[in-house]
Amino acid sequence: MHIVVCVKQVPDWDIPPSSFKVDEGAKKVVPPPGVAPVTSQFDAIAAEAAMKIKDAGGDTKVTIMSMGPATARETIKQGLAMGGDEGVLISDDAFNDIDSTAAALVLATAIKKLGDVDLVLTGRQAVDWDTGVTGTLIAEMIGGPVVTFAKAVSVADGKVTVERVLPDATEKVEATLPAVVTVSNELGEPRYPKLPQIMAAGKKQVTTWTAADLGIDAAALAPKLTLEQLFVPVVDTKVEIIEGETPEEQAANLAKRMKEAKLI
Repeated sequence: MHIVVCVKQVPDWDIPPSSFKVDEGAKKVVPPPGVAPVTSQFDAIAAEAAMKIKDAGGDTKVTIMSMGPATARETIKQGLAMGGDEGVLISDDAFNDIDSTAAALVLATAIKKLGDVDLVLTGRQAVDWDTGVTGTLIAEMIGGPVVTFAKAVSVADGKVTVERVLPDATEKVEATLPAVVTVSNELGEPRYPKLPQIMAAGKKQVTTWTAADLGIDAAALAPKLTLEQLFVPVVDTKVEIIEGETPEEQAANLAKRMKEAKLI
């Protein structure tokens, strides 16, 4: 059984949004200086799903895969410390600032290059752009089924069983392998590696592939999505205090003011 977990390194999602700036000319988010990037929240939970499958027994290998700059190696190392067996870093200047379709193409090509993958796990969405389509696109490109928003994942007899989250319920579905599953936060918090596991992760192999290694040319990465504008929306908040000697008078004055403002 070979599981690939796709993880993405993103600006630290746990710091206040006001700390980020937007370069409207370059159409880029500028993270605050001195704050190290981290693993996207849902991707770390996808890694936890892989470790639960591995813990359940059987001969299971977990590959942690990330596309990004050299610093993304740290995100891979986190997955290896959680229990992953090997890492693949896909890094090339040609992959900078590509859209979700191109990112899925790169990841799908790398997964095919591995050649023996039974299950691909991703987060339900990345916490930087929140598009939530990469996992589904990977499934289309490798020719396998996809199950989204998983809160529990298990594998047996050549099938993956997934309990998935719906707006007002949950449902259990099966898919034949190979398959792709996108994992949601309802699965639970990712395990925290201990020092011996962190030290052991430093000795595990991380292979680096470039665009040339994958046989991908620039034309294949042409964007399908055009970013027209990136900006911080203007928030204009006004506060009005409704006076009154009693709660009843305050309520009557509030109703009167709302009628004047044509809210009721």
